Amino acid sequence: MEQQVRFEDAMQKLSEIVEKLESGEGSLDEMIRLYEEGISMVKACERQLDAYEATISKLNETAEGKKDAE
Repeated sequence: MEQQVRFEDAMQKLSEIVEKLESGEGSLDEMIRLYEEGISMVKACERQLDAYEATISKLNETAEGKKDAE
């Protein structure tokens, strides 16, 4: 089971990974590992953003429903 990573933590980790990849330092194996980790962080962020968007949509629908009832 995949551990949930906070969005902010994932973004910070992505920033660090990009910095390391852009530096060009390290072995090819290390660069591939970092790239894979970065892809994992991107997917985690996308899942969280989708969940946040769904929550906001529900809240807006609820707010619209209450507004229409007034």
